[in-house]
Amino acid sequence: MNPTTRPAVVRPAVPGDLDGLAELLLDAVADGASVGFLAGTGRAEAVAWWASLAPSVEAGTRLLWVAEDGAGRLLGTVSLVREEKPNGRHRAEVAKLLVHRAARGAGLGRRLLRHAEDAARAAGVTLLLLDTQTGSAAEHLYRSAGWTPFGTVPGHAATPDGVLADTTYYYRRLDG
Repeated sequence: MNPTTRPAVVRPAVPGDLDGLAELLLDAVADGASVGFLAGTGRAEAVAWWASLAPSVEAGTRLLWVAEDGAGRLLGTVSLVREEKPNGRHRAEVAKLLVHRAARGAGLGRRLLRHAEDAARAAGVTLLLLDTQTGSAAEHLYRSAGWTPFGTVPGHAATPDGVLADTTYYYRRLDG
């Protein structure tokens, strides 16, 4: 996968994106990212997981975007998961921000994050939350983008090779 020189287009995901989304997930796992899956996850399992999100996407509680290059290859993805409880409708979670290894270093992760933040603002969300593996490259992105860490849980999630790793939680206020 070689991203073209044209900037990636960020658009809502569609059912035809399942294979590309699975590739993004498998690439992240192969790179050691703690994104909920273990080494050995197969394509069918990855496709099935993305497909399982369809009801929440259709209901509008999960907004799911992809970034694609000029050839239609998926380079990245991000989700915004809206809180459904009445007392939490002012908040949402940024989830599964993934950028293919071949497309890293060009600002796509920051662009996807900003896209999710802008969509949250437009929807009236004033508080965003996310979590990431402590010490990961993603932490630099979140901190440099203005996110605030608010706690670390030791041994919270396993890396793809099964080693328990710490998870750091972040928030970002959008109302000021």
